[in-house]
Amino acid sequence: MSRTEPHGREALDDDGPEHEAGQAGAQARAHVGGAVSRVGTLLNHPLSTYYLILGATLLLLVLGLVMVLSASSIESYRVHGSPYTLAQRQALFAVLGVIGMFFAARTSVQFWRGLALPIIGAAFVLLVAVLIIGVEVAGQRNWIEIIGPFRLQPSEFAKLALVVWGATILSRSGRYVRSWSALLIPLIPVAVSMMLLVLLEGDFGNTIMLAAITAGMLFAAGAPMRLFAVLAGVGAIGVVLVTLAAPYRMQRFTSWLDPEADRLGFGWQVSQGQYALGTGGFWGVGLGASREKWGSLPEAHTDFIFPVIGEELGLFGTMSVLLLFAVLAFAVFRLSRNTRDPFVRLAAAGVGSWIVVQAVINMGGVLGLLPVTGVTLPLVSYGGSSLIWTLAGIGMLLAFARAEPNTRRALRRRSTAQSLRRR
Repeated sequence: MSRTEPHGREALDDDGPEHEAGQAGAQARAHVGGAVSRVGTLLNHPLSTYYLILGATLLLLVLGLVMVLSASSIESYRVHGSPYTLAQRQALFAVLGVIGMFFAARTSVQFWRGLALPIIGAAFVLLVAVLIIGVEVAGQRNWIEIIGPFRLQPSEFAKLALVVWGATILSRSGRYVRSWSALLIPLIPVAVSMMLLVLLEGDFGNTIMLAAITAGMLFAAGAPMRLFAVLAGVGAIGVVLVTLAAPYRMQRFTSWLDPEADRLGFGWQVSQGQYALGTGGFWGVGLGASREKWGSLPEAHTDFIFPVIGEELGLFGTMSVLLLFAVLAFAVFRLSRNTRDPFVRLAAAGVGSWIVVQAVINMGGVLGLLPVTGVTLPLVSYGGSSLIWTLAGIGMLLAFARAEPNTRRALRRRSTAQSLRRR
């Protein structure tokens, strides 16, 4: 027996590491499974959609304020004599927008339904007024002077107006719209009229955004794919005609097709943006340490703020932005999918298309994957009109999320529990 004992010990010793590895693997799988279970439990909570929308929005807003402060400091000092002027204005816009968002979050679905006609009427009045009394900035006549340096951009307001009015019109036919006449009239004529007015201002980017909002609501309304094929064909012809009609748009398009052809001209902005992204590495050069914002990168705090994020915060910063937009998109479209109210479904689809498509167009233009159209990065770029009306649209979605039956019950239970604790 004594001769066999060493062999037994060797066998035990040989099995030891494998056994420990098996235990470690089992523990790791248990931890992963537990984490997935906890995430699933959180996502199934009645208030999860509300907090996902709110959390992603506020995080993007805070990141945007920090990056506007950094990206605009040189331009602000050059134009206004202080590195903080533009950042202070953006902070004021953010405060006004957040107040409006929380006010909108306390409204009802009926409030927004009742607002449909007044808001679309106001949008058309402003879109016509800007052609008469508007001021021109960077070749686009799409601003109305309010007071001092503050201006209103009617095309940004028109996005929210189209969402509210379009959702109201389409929802009258029930959960899904099956009639071609209900799909096309009056939504398409009104939407096309708004696009033409915005195009007359020279704002090609927001014209595309109005088209994206319309398409998003039509898709949520159950429109057949052949309708989208027809609209896409007509839209493509329109884009070609608009591009050929304006030489600078044609130059932008050809520069996108062949960036090397005019790298020091129309390709300069994209080239410098890509250079900024390329020099950031994983962690970036440090907050406030961007070299491109010193004049090499035009519009560093507005349309091209994403490259400054990549330069200063690196791949970690850009991926964080993408993740936050992905969370916001998931929550908004989840609300659209799960709701029983046709109006809520269509309005959520419209706002979701607005934010997601605008973010994709902005970042795609920066990366050279799409032509540059001049739209801002939602919630992040400098711009009061864009920020305030985007936050208003998100506030409307928060109101819808709060109005869902399961959410209302959860809020009542929480309110009752808080009242009992105070006693």
